[in-house]
Amino acid sequence: MTVDISLILAIFLTAFVILYSLLYTYSSYPRKPTVNELQYYSTKTKKKEQFPSLSGPSSVNLSIIVPAYNEIDRLEIMMDETLEYLKNSDYSYEIIIVDDGSKDNTSELGLKIAKKHSKNGEIRVMTLERNRGKGGAVIQGMAVSRGEYLLMVDADGATKFSDLDKLMEGIEQIGKNGYGIAVGSRAHMVNTEAVVKRSAFRNFLMRGFHLLVYILGIKHIKDTQCGFKLFTRKAAKKIVANMHVEGWIFDIEMLIIADRNRIPVIEIPVTWHEVDGTKMNLLRDSVQMLVHLLMIRLNYLFRIWNDSKNIL
Repeated sequence: MTVDISLILAIFLTAFVILYSLLYTYSSYPRKPTVNELQYYSTKTKKKEQFPSLSGPSSVNLSIIVPAYNEIDRLEIMMDETLEYLKNSDYSYEIIIVDDGSKDNTSELGLKIAKKHSKNGEIRVMTLERNRGKGGAVIQGMAVSRGEYLLMVDADGATKFSDLDKLMEGIEQIGKNGYGIAVGSRAHMVNTEAVVKRSAFRNFLMRGFHLLVYILGIKHIKDTQCGFKLFTRKAAKKIVANMHVEGWIFDIEMLIIADRNRIPVIEIPVTWHEVDGTKMNLLRDSVQMLVHLLMIRLNYLFRIWNDSKNIL
């Protein structure tokens, strides 16, 4: 039996063209924000103002981006801890609460908190007209930030906010020409009660996910999904300009862009505890994350996506 090389090549080429076409057609491309999404109510001027742009110079030390989807029960507790820390710090700061198309009164609560604690407009609420996913909310918040450093932090308050000090120390160790990212990590907690008490199925999915992330190229970061990450302004500009994924898996693309652009990244252990009220559907979102993982790797492999853009 002879092997028809030309037939094999034709099948391979056809499969490649089909895969490339599917990736090009169905891969994620973030939508542009609407006019209303780029405006916020200023507690200082008592009227609507235009959000600034990441392309401009920094005017505060720290921007804190809080993605929030139906967080009416958890946001105020997290904000109380955050504001208590900031009150006793030397940082000039802003907090951007990004309501990701919530169905409850998250925006109204954010504005209530802003009016109570932000007489000079330090707290701003961005309201997205429809849900984009956690990644989309984080990126939109980063895109309007004024900080020299940008911190993304979850609205559930699961990470001890004062661990920001550790991230700052870490980023100062590795910062190179103004570029650097410090990633909060729960990897040191793998055998603690907070993780052990999870269901066997959830821990199985977690370990499988980490293995896939390792295979697909993120080998130096053990915990890619902790929602406590600090960026220098230059690093944030590079990341924001090139992001595509807006769902749960967006952290992976952030780290891939950093790796491909030789932005130094350091992993810092943080204090973390489980908080009730997760928005994740374990089985559905695990499947979606797997698909997005493969999509990210293939899009960069076939150069459908590139990471050469920058926000000047």
